[in-house]
Order: sequence, then C-alpha cells, then structure tokens
Amino acid sequence: MTISVGDSLPHDVLTYVPYDPKRDPMACPAPVKFDLSKELKGKKAVIFAIPGAFTPTCSEQHVPAFLEKYDELKKKGADLIICVAVNDGFVMDAFGQHLKVKDKIIMASEGGSGFFDHLGLTLDLTKAGMGVRSQRFALVVDDLKVTYVGVDDSGVDKSGPAGVLTAL
Repeated sequence: MTISVGDSLPHDVLTYVPYDPKRDPMACPAPVKFDLSKELKGKKAVIFAIPGAFTPTCSEQHVPAFLEKYDELKKKGADLIICVAVNDGFVMDAFGQHLKVKDKIIMASEGGSGFFDHLGLTLDLTKAGMGVRSQRFALVVDDLKVTYVGVDDSGVDKSGPAGVLTAL
C-alpha cells in the first residue's frame, strides 16, 4: 500500500550529518539519528526521495531544482526540506557537499529503517545494478500528516519543487 494524503508519516528514523560551516571538508563525521516523529512534530516539511546520490537526474535536475526554489518553498511555509535516499549517511553528506546544499536541505539516509517500505514507495533497480531503491517522490508533511504525495515514473514534475509548491 502506498502512503496517501491524510495518512500519518511512519515513525521512522533517518540518519544525516548536520551541516557545520566550520567543518573540515575532508572530515567524515558519523551520521546522527533524525527521528521523524520528533523532528517534524508541529512543523511543515518537504521530503523528497531520489533513487541515488550522484546519479544523473538526481545530480543535474532534482536536488538543484530544490536549491533553486528554496526561498519560494520557505515563503510558502516549508520549515524543513529533506532529501532522502537509500545511500548511507556518508554518501549523502558527500553528495550534499558536492551540490553545496549547506543548511538548506537535510541530506538524509534511509539507512535500513524500512522508511521506503513503510511508504510503499520502493523501486527494484536490481537489473540496473543498483538494488532496491526508492521511487522518485515528494511528500509534504504538516505536523506528521501527509498533505501531498507526488510520484514520478520519469522526470521530476510531481516530485520536484514545481509540484510541491502547488501543494504548500
């Protein structure tokens, strides 16, 4: 079953490396827990999933589009913007540094929590050598309630900021 508007967000824990402008770019700090049920309580969040860090569409279109529309998303009420992928927290941190997301987007790892399974939004890319990943999607979550679900089979029309902005 796929998550729908009106559902509660699963109480999963993602991992991420908090942004620190003073951190040595060569340092590899350990990822920390990001408990969705605690961190998103009373907040409006945009969560968008990418099949993989450093992949062409994710690197060239999806994440850069959210960076480009960051100010508009904030003006429309987004407290947090979270990018999540199956990649581990170290890879997501390196991907965020590569794209210079700084503190605008939390680059989170699903980290084996089953988050994508709980949402019903997995994608089997085993034949392409990538294993089981997430579908490309975006959620708007308001105080842990899902108010928007946009899933793309190709492109980023529903899962990108254009689709999300219409839902905020």
